[in-house]
Amino acid sequence: MNRIFGSSAGKKPKPTLQDAINSTDTRIASIEVKIKKLDGELMRYKEQMSKLRNGPGKNAIQQRALRVLQQKKMYESQINQLSQQTFNMESAALATENLRNTMATVDAMKTANKELRKQYGKIDMNKIDNMHDELEELVEQANEIQESLARSYAVPDEIDEADLEAELDALQLEGDEEGTSYLVDLNKVPDFVDEPPVAHTEPVAKEAVQTSE
Repeated sequence: MNRIFGSSAGKKPKPTLQDAINSTDTRIASIEVKIKKLDGELMRYKEQMSKLRNGPGKNAIQQRALRVLQQKKMYESQINQLSQQTFNMESAALATENLRNTMATVDAMKTANKELRKQYGKIDMNKIDNMHDELEELVEQANEIQESLARSYAVPDEIDEADLEAELDALQLEGDEEGTSYLVDLNKVPDFVDEPPVAHTEPVAKEAVQTSE
């Protein structure tokens, strides 16, 4: 049956927009070749008419030139139409490409949105708030512990600076008096010594005399 009626699988694929653009460009190129050929004929007829006098021969060549010129105008009109078609198809192709890119962008955004919803759906904001509150309480407890450890013992809360200065002056006076008493008693014989020491000055002098002799 397939050999007689054929099968749908054997159908040619439909031409794309780019195929249509390429086909139109080929047609434009072929018409341009024909126009170039007609231009050559017109130049030849022009040279012939320039060499002939007015008469039947010149009129016949002129009629041929007019037919060639008319054909050239027809081809130029076709080129203009095909060029406009090419422009329209290229615009449609550009719009199609932009639409394709837009759809790809939209699909990517949908996928990203779905993934974000999936990930954020696993997050419990209540747990995050509770964790934040717990951290805040722990920080406050740590500060209280530091303040407690840094507290001084047996030190009055308020100390008058005038009292401190007076006490400092008193300590300086006591230090001056003790230093003077040490200097006064420096040559005093201690109580545990019965007799004062005797100075041995004469033997030293004698030894010095003997040495001089």
